[in-house]
Amino acid sequence: MKKIYSIVILLGISYTGIAQKTADYVSSIMAYQKNYVATHEVVKGKDRSFFRFYTPDENYKINCRFEKSADTTIIPMKTSGTKIPQKDFVRYGKLLFTIHDTTLQLTVFQSKSLPQTDEYKNLLFIPFADVTSGEDTYGTGRYIDITTKDIINNTVVIDFNKAYNPYCAYSNGYNCPIPPAENYLAIAVKAGERSFAKPGH
Repeated sequence: MKKIYSIVILLGISYTGIAQKTADYVSSIMAYQKNYVATHEVVKGKDRSFFRFYTPDENYKINCRFEKSADTTIIPMKTSGTKIPQKDFVRYGKLLFTIHDTTLQLTVFQSKSLPQTDEYKNLLFIPFADVTSGEDTYGTGRYIDITTKDIINNTVVIDFNKAYNPYCAYSNGYNCPIPPAENYLAIAVKAGERSFAKPGH
């Protein structure tokens, strides 16, 4: 009987630990969202009340297998603007992962348009669209940023709870890269930033 009680106690401690970890994660994402809104470079003042986000969900924090690309071909990625109708990228690699028992992949890009300074040289770009695009999220898709240093032993964690909208979601005049067809996910990614709620957007 003592053994059974001990197991019950250990299970209770384990569940409590998991619940606390989940609560800590949710709090960290909510803090991230709050800072994102408060420091946004395009949306100012009262307009910041129109930001919307999905409820943080740790199931969208994904461990991915990374495959480096040997292809250095320049990819002219179309943009939403006319002043700069395309921006140059190369395929840096590929992410392989699973969400809701669905095997998926995303291409990771590296910009050839940005200056190769210390600020940008390690920056990697993951533009994507999914089933929510044009419905509950921005029509052309959303972005995730990582750096080369995030890739360790051919693995990387991407967090869709930090997926964000391009500046074009809030204002005209920007030249935002449009996610290419290869980065369309045939599932609904209900995580990260949703469409901007200000009327007329």
